Amino acid sequence: MTFFAMRFIHLRRSAVLLFMGLCTQAVAQNTRPLIIPVESKNNAMVLQVDEKGQLSTIYFGKKLTRTAEYQLAPAAYKQTEDYSGISNAAYTAAGGKNLFEPAIAVTHTDGNQSLDLRYVSHTVTPKGNDVNEIAILLKDPVYAFEVTLYYKVYQAMDVIEQWSVIRHQEKGNVTLQKFASANLYLKASRYWLKQYHGDWAKEMQPEEAPLTHGIKTLDTKLGTRANLFQPSVFMVSLDQKATEDEGSVLYGAMEWSGNFRIDLELDNLDNLRIIAGINNFASPYILKSNTTFETPPFLYTFSTQGKGDASRKLQSWARNYKLLDGKGERLTLLNNWEATYFDFDESRLKGLLKDTKDLGVDLFLLDDGWFGNKFPRNSDNAALGDWQENRKKLPNGIAALDSAAQGNGVKFGIWVEPEMVSPASELYSKHPDWVVKQPAREEHYFRHQLVLDLSNPQVQDFVFKVIDSLFIKAPKLSYIKWDCNAVIYNVGSAFQKQQQSQFYVEYVRGLYKVLARIRAKYPVVPMMLCSGGGGRVDYGALQYFTEYWPSDNTDPMERIFIQWENSYFYPAIASANHVTDWGKQPIKFRVDVAMMGKLGFDIVVKDLKDAERTFCQEAIHNYTALKDVIWHGDQYRLADPHEGSMAAIMYVDEKKSSGVVFNYLVNNRYGAGSAFPVRLKGLDAAKQYRLKEINLYPGEKSPVAAEQVYSGEFLMQVGFNPQLNTTRTSVVLQINEAI
Repeated sequence: MTFFAMRFIHLRRSAVLLFMGLCTQAVAQNTRPLIIPVESKNNAMVLQVDEKGQLSTIYFGKKLTRTAEYQLAPAAYKQTEDYSGISNAAYTAAGGKNLFEPAIAVTHTDGNQSLDLRYVSHTVTPKGNDVNEIAILLKDPVYAFEVTLYYKVYQAMDVIEQWSVIRHQEKGNVTLQKFASANLYLKASRYWLKQYHGDWAKEMQPEEAPLTHGIKTLDTKLGTRANLFQPSVFMVSLDQKATEDEGSVLYGAMEWSGNFRIDLELDNLDNLRIIAGINNFASPYILKSNTTFETPPFLYTFSTQGKGDASRKLQSWARNYKLLDGKGERLTLLNNWEATYFDFDESRLKGLLKDTKDLGVDLFLLDDGWFGNKFPRNSDNAALGDWQENRKKLPNGIAALDSAAQGNGVKFGIWVEPEMVSPASELYSKHPDWVVKQPAREEHYFRHQLVLDLSNPQVQDFVFKVIDSLFIKAPKLSYIKWDCNAVIYNVGSAFQKQQQSQFYVEYVRGLYKVLARIRAKYPVVPMMLCSGGGGRVDYGALQYFTEYWPSDNTDPMERIFIQWENSYFYPAIASANHVTDWGKQPIKFRVDVAMMGKLGFDIVVKDLKDAERTFCQEAIHNYTALKDVIWHGDQYRLADPHEGSMAAIMYVDEKKSSGVVFNYLVNNRYGAGSAFPVRLKGLDAAKQYRLKEINLYPGEKSPVAAEQVYSGEFLMQVGFNPQLNTTRTSVVLQINEAI
């Protein structure tokens, strides 16, 4: 061994001893291990730093009154020996003593693949009313590599956002092989996972089953429209299968609009490790020295009072902190898609503007088919990328429609799909280098289109200008429907050159940069997050959008189930629900289902019978009176459509003085109906209430006695029967305190 090699080893060992001394000094001020409680109103995740600087999770569950007793929790468990001693690491690194799935794996500049993260320090910073941010700095004692773990705690809602910031000062590039946002560690006797799967028009199909030993991975590799087959939300019940009102349950969700990966590993100790973050599939990330890699937040909430309590916490958090304008208003609308598809002109659209006013909604939405000249958009196989008005259809442009809308006393909105390009387009001919594809391979199309490379700043500028130009042409433009219909085949980026593995990450970052620019210039304009239905629904995107489109499947019977499952994770104000001609249900049933969120219409108004038109107008009037409690009230699921012949869902205002209950028959077999009363929830037991049936079809009378007074106790203990049957399939009940 040379003198220089021996000297290098001596210096490195000295650095290690110095670092370990600092760590020991930091945690040995007291003979007891350092405790870092991550506490909200009702819950606690407690971290502990031992004498070696190892950061571990020693408790996760309901908050204890005496903080000192958290240290007693590990000794209460008599399980198999933890051979590594770090199975409960707060952020598990690969290449050392770890025997399980890591949260982070790296290749250092010298090729070494080991990582050992030790505690250095932590801070607690207030981030506004009732919100704290805890930052914990971890460093490797051998390499100039560090990770800061962030925990943003929303106290009142029992919600935590967790992410990591990775940086290094090595002399060269480090490759991040895995880079999770969070690493949870749970203890229970058994675990049940509720996950979701789906496809176009079949979104949010639930599956619930016990977790067995090994790894269960929820992930996507689609690049865009990432939630198409596998949504990034889930829930885990602890000890016993949680119900709506009982049991311990954890909700988890990635705030990321691209490839995600969530590993749920039941280890040899019968403990559950949950590691969530960006999917590292085909994505080793080259991190330069003195730069940072920030992961997206992983969101979770925990409740010991069942799934309903957990969902209300998450919905309240979303309205107050994450969803764009979550405490504000929404626009009802009429969409032209099912009335015209691609076949329309200016004259026909102006007729629909009059229908919009006559119906009584706020806005007319012009959907797909308004653009393209050399390649006119007369079907879905051309013109994406050529965002100039089609001169044959709209000789006076969208400005004329915007002006006509104002003249009719309604607002104007428009559909775009700016991330996409059709091979039959001028944009594709001019900028083939902007298209995500493999240059030497056959192109594969999803809905006759390809994806633009948003990792390229020039493409980001282009997409921003697409949206900006719409507002320049139509200054009163009041709504954007942003669609995303294709996944990524044959991934390849001309811009990334030799760093192709960074594309999946940089695409989403590029998307967020564009959305942030749009929101900086147009902060309040409502925008719908659409992706061929619910293919891109997550809180990473919803911070830029006011609402999302749950599914292209607008059959109201199917929508009951889709909207029901989405309600576990997203508030009603964010769910865009349209009345269409899908399904065989009558107009009343269709409207009643669409009212459980943000109401819209996509029908041929002129084809409505007089009674149907009158009903719709009256229902919109009722919706206007009820929308505040639907959008901002507490939501209670009363009767699960998966478990019986009916579905019932309820909204109650903060004062418990008013509410609404939606009831639907979901089984049309002979004799089906509401044989038993539905127990209401969320009322004040001591108050008196009246129930009134609304949304009655013209000429029909309600069997509900509107003058009868009930105590809140009676309605919650005994319940109320909406009297559903095969001839009375949808009942909407308005609740008001009897004063």
